[in-house]
Amino acid sequence: MSVSDRLQQLRSTSDAREGPESMAEQSRGEHAFYAAVRGLQAGFVATIIMTAFRLPILRSLPPSANFYSQYVSGGDPEDHPIAGLVLHFVYGIQAGAIFGALFALQDAERSIEPEQRGLVWGSVYGMALSAFGSQIMLKELLDIRLEADELALFHAGHLVYGLSLGAWVGSRTEGVEDPETEYEYDDGN
Repeated sequence: MSVSDRLQQLRSTSDAREGPESMAEQSRGEHAFYAAVRGLQAGFVATIIMTAFRLPILRSLPPSANFYSQYVSGGDPEDHPIAGLVLHFVYGIQAGAIFGALFALQDAERSIEPEQRGLVWGSVYGMALSAFGSQIMLKELLDIRLEADELALFHAGHLVYGLSLGAWVGSRTEGVEDPETEYEYDDGN
């Protein structure tokens, strides 16, 4: 079965291929694949949330605009706002897919609710991405040294990303069979 056929089979979280009962019927690889797809979605949403958090506070483009201008096009990062944002989303979406697959492959702590594990591991993952971003991407590749307050906001943005990512993946990858019923969306909650 091709990847496009697999993607067409994906439905809402209430689909028979997802949720706690279906996990027992799937191979570990299939579960990781579906979780990676959920991670793609989560990466997109978490990147929007992180960007909405950081833009009004820092009033600057993500460092991906610096990367684009230094390694692809030349010129000032301010000359490439769209390319910088697209690259920022590419990073966030692919990091979400990786997190989704890793989350599905983790066997420990199954007694903790998936949403709770998602929040914990998402925050750890977000901070690991932040450490990689500040030490490798900013300092080594881009030669950018952030001031203490800017660095704190850089880390806070990645924590927001990780929490959003973990909440999304945890609630949709192995959470409840039917979120509409479980979370009582019809009752206005």
